[in-house]
Amino acid sequence: MADQSEPVSREADAFPIGARVTLEQLEQDPHPVLAALRRHEPVSWLPALGGWLVTRHDLARTVMRDAATFTVDDPRFSTAQVVGPSMLSLDGGAHDRHRAPFTAPFRHRAVRERFAGAAAAEADRLIDGFAAAGSAELRRSFAGPLAASIMARALGLQQTEVTAMLGWYDGIVAAVTEITAGHGVPARGRDAFAALRERLQAAIGGDPEASLLAAAAAGDHGLASEEVVSNAGVLLFGGIETTEGMITNALIHLLEHGDALAKATRDPTSLDAAIEESLRLEPAAAVIDRYATTDRTLANALIRQGDLVRISITGANRDPAVFPHPDRFDPARPRPRAHLAFAQGPHVCLGIHLARLEARTGIATALRRLPTLRLDPERPATIQGLVFRKPPELNALWRPAIFKPSPGSPPAMA
Repeated sequence: MADQSEPVSREADAFPIGARVTLEQLEQDPHPVLAALRRHEPVSWLPALGGWLVTRHDLARTVMRDAATFTVDDPRFSTAQVVGPSMLSLDGGAHDRHRAPFTAPFRHRAVRERFAGAAAAEADRLIDGFAAAGSAELRRSFAGPLAASIMARALGLQQTEVTAMLGWYDGIVAAVTEITAGHGVPARGRDAFAALRERLQAAIGGDPEASLLAAAAAGDHGLASEEVVSNAGVLLFGGIETTEGMITNALIHLLEHGDALAKATRDPTSLDAAIEESLRLEPAAAVIDRYATTDRTLANALIRQGDLVRISITGANRDPAVFPHPDRFDPARPRPRAHLAFAQGPHVCLGIHLARLEARTGIATALRRLPTLRLDPERPATIQGLVFRKPPELNALWRPAIFKPSPGSPPAMA
């Protein structure tokens, strides 16, 4: 493909690597095939995905920044099929209108003032619940509940509803994954969003100071209650999914690399760098979708109007043209935020500051409270996933007799 001088369409059998790619490869261990695609077919037609896959860093940025040519506003867009039109699935003026009510609360200073204390307290509370046991599955006993607790606070829901929120979120994530794999919206996904919609409608009528939803509904942006709910579904979906994966994957990378772990434990700046490097190496959101609004040539691939164009964040983040030795976990590499884990362009992640705050707080708290934290060698954690990449479980061990209690907690028993 790289040697073609004329644009090539998907019908020309010019994408032999893409033709052989399977969904199982992309879900289990995508890095070898993504490297081959990036080298030889940086824009390739993948029958398994029913669309083009972009794997090169510069081309991924081009697609994400050009919403006029590569749009999310298409009835096939997966998340919209589950939660309805929202800032995630609209472009142009409609996108701006849906996003505007939520922009100010997610700015860096506002996030720090509203959520820093809550994130620290919740991380300590969660660890108090399992620290004495000496072992835990940290994805669903720590990373997921921490992210869900903060999103509950943001949306004006009660902390007692976190378990229910995680159930709704699981249903929505499963539905999006099914759609991406070429299937229809499963009943579980529809039921999950129906339950979420009912609860969020009640939150919209709450105190604007306590709920971003109530503030959005009370503002002058012109969002109807159903539109507020759809955007809340996106916030819940993104705020839990990407943050849970971000924390879980970073913990794996740190616990697998003793030197980086030691530095991160001593130095907050080193911890931040390790989190960014983990995002580069295994972004929680592996692919994002766009649809071509016109015929367009990209890296000699002739993309037709209406074609699905999928951007492999995972592939772009290991582009050796940007990241030397891209398969290596190296928190000391320059430009630690050159990765594309939070996307770019008009759809850059709204919750980027909140996700970083939660990850930094959660991981720092775990390392401080559980100084002998290590991976369970009998139950290894494997990062996987077609759309969202993280381990099904993260089993960890530590010596409970020396865990450090949070202020006010009773001492641990030896």
